[in-house]
Amino acid sequence: MKKLLLFLVATCLFGEISEPIHSSISTYYENKNYMNSKQKKDAITYGIDVDIHHKNSAYKITYEQSKADTKKPPLKEDLKNKKLFLKYGYALNNKIHLNLNYIKVLSDNIAITTGGKVYGAGITYTTDKKLSLNFTQFYTNYKDFNVYQSDFRCNFKTKLNGLKLKISSITKYISLKDDKNNSFTKNAQKEYLTTGLKLHAHYKSYHFGSGFFIGKRVFAIMNEGSKLQHHAMEFDRTYAVGVGKTISNFIFRMQYIYQRATELPSKNENVEIETIRMILNYKF
Repeated sequence: MKKLLLFLVATCLFGEISEPIHSSISTYYENKNYMNSKQKKDAITYGIDVDIHHKNSAYKITYEQSKADTKKPPLKEDLKNKKLFLKYGYALNNKIHLNLNYIKVLSDNIAITTGGKVYGAGITYTTDKKLSLNFTQFYTNYKDFNVYQSDFRCNFKTKLNGLKLKISSITKYISLKDDKNNSFTKNAQKEYLTTGLKLHAHYKSYHFGSGFFIGKRVFAIMNEGSKLQHHAMEFDRTYAVGVGKTISNFIFRMQYIYQRATELPSKNENVEIETIRMILNYKF
């Protein structure tokens, strides 16, 4: 019943709660709880995000680090990792925008994906003020394998009296290619297709949103290049819901995210992850 309610509400707080218009700086905190996992108990993630808009250009940089309590055995130590996300956008005109993405797994003391790099390039076409279409192609290079991901996004905006709505549909096609045999991909499919729907509602100083993804995915780039799933987990369900409040130049947001996955190395199914995410954003 809980999943059904999330589905009914569901449809953008899974990612950003609102589209950035001004330059901003954000910090976020995530608390994750793993159920039925053979590897992890719980985890915390911290991040800081800077988004600068100047003339026709937009620059975004995100630094993130995570710590997870692991089960010993099979693991020998707790997990620690750090990641860097960069994004550059340029508006050719009112209808065509270009974006470039770069992600680096700076360190991971357990996963073989440490040092991995992601490169992305995309184009957005806005048909009018209400509808925009984006296609972004990503290439991820890890030491033992590569990942190709194609994202297609459709955004629709509208207003109902004082209520502003943004609906986004997302389709992701993911393809894996092994450079050599490894434990991370040996139980994975070669191709994946996943779809999602997000909704953001803005009324006065309040924000409401939710989202869901269905269809399996692994090693996916999420949230338009600001999240990277670089561990060997095959997700097949994601539901999210959240609320936010604007106070002066600050926006405070809180999200609940539910995910279901399979740990690929051990083929351990029905791993459930519940995440509480809090974000503080300052616009300037």
